Amino acid sequence: MGEGAWLLGFITLQRLAELAYAARNTRRLRAEGAVEFGPAHYPVMVAFHAAWLAGLWWFGHGQPVQRGLLALFVLLQGLRLWIVATLGPRWTTRILVLPGAPRIRRGLYRWVRHPNYIVVALEIAVVPLALDLPVYAAVFAILQVPLLLHRIAVEEAALAWAAAPAGAAAAAARAAPQGRAGC
Repeated sequence: MGEGAWLLGFITLQRLAELAYAARNTRRLRAEGAVEFGPAHYPVMVAFHAAWLAGLWWFGHGQPVQRGLLALFVLLQGLRLWIVATLGPRWTTRILVLPGAPRIRRGLYRWVRHPNYIVVALEIAVVPLALDLPVYAAVFAILQVPLLLHRIAVEEAALAWAAAPAGAAAAAARAAPQGRAGC
């Protein structure tokens, strides 16, 4: 098995573990009354990441891994773990907010509003570059821009909604309990 396959195997197992953790947190958050924003774009995000990973397996499984970019990837994984640990039970792959819950302002969130998206954006480029797939890295880096911009806008709307006075947030939740901010 080539170096690329080892790297991609790690990423695949990591993503599956993250999805399991996110699903557990999603169920718990919904049971606590969390409101989801932007569910219509979620399948597009899942398809994008699945296509990215499947394509990497197709083109990169037999490639050697460039050590410098592997080191950058390892650094990004440290940041990813810090982000997940900071959000803890509120970390999920969906945009869910608990009415009245305070915004997280510790960890990387002290300095950056959306550190997870920075890490994801960098991973989308770094992994294919580590496998010497520069065109692949460029294509997916460009394709992710509108997706991330949309997702950040939806998350900003969700955070603004959650910061509204408790009565206003509760009234808005009753008016449209799921699927706020459309797509």
